[in-house]
Amino acid sequence: MKIVIVGMPGAGKGTHAAALRERLQIPQISTGDMLRAAVAAGAALGRKAEGYMNRGELVPDRLIVELVERRVKEADCAGGFILDGFPRTLEQARALREAGVGIDVVLELHVPDEEVIERMTGRRSHLPSGRVYHVTRNPPKVAGADDITGEPLSVRADDAEDTVRKRIVGYHAQTGPLLDYYRRLAASEPGAPRYIRVDGSGSVAASRTRVFAALGIA
Repeated sequence: MKIVIVGMPGAGKGTHAAALRERLQIPQISTGDMLRAAVAAGAALGRKAEGYMNRGELVPDRLIVELVERRVKEADCAGGFILDGFPRTLEQARALREAGVGIDVVLELHVPDEEVIERMTGRRSHLPSGRVYHVTRNPPKVAGADDITGEPLSVRADDAEDTVRKRIVGYHAQTGPLLDYYRRLAASEPGAPRYIRVDGSGSVAASRTRVFAALGIA
């Protein structure tokens, strides 16, 4: 099964992609990981991408799509793959289709804006280890302190409420046309990817059950 997962920051894309990876035994593909691997390997595409990254510029869609196109042709993708957070825009979706990268399902994880804000602003991080807590959903044993070291927890800049609200506005503006494109495609063209919208609110376990059921793998 070839799956694209779409959802706003904090919707649980990475969590559900990891669960699907384990359940279906197919790779979870992150464009960020691919870019870093290509740069580390010194590949031609990696060198091109590195130039943009070093200048603080966005890597062009054509390079990312080419990386994806090459990645999904590798042996471990023969049974399918999960694209986590890509494509993000209408232009990327069209470029992916023009490159001949086949998709079976576009899975939208829908979470109300206010729940996303609650999820993200409640996160607390132990920066040295990467451990992440939540003030209500996964609280540390001692408020404000890491369970292992006892060191203070921090609120990442990305989790500040003003930043989260701006990211949500940007998501709707950028991703709305992408979702409309996939919905229209699914409704009008035989063989197009199925478009499935799943309620991603509530607990991870409850939303995971809904995701698996929607994909017919419950």
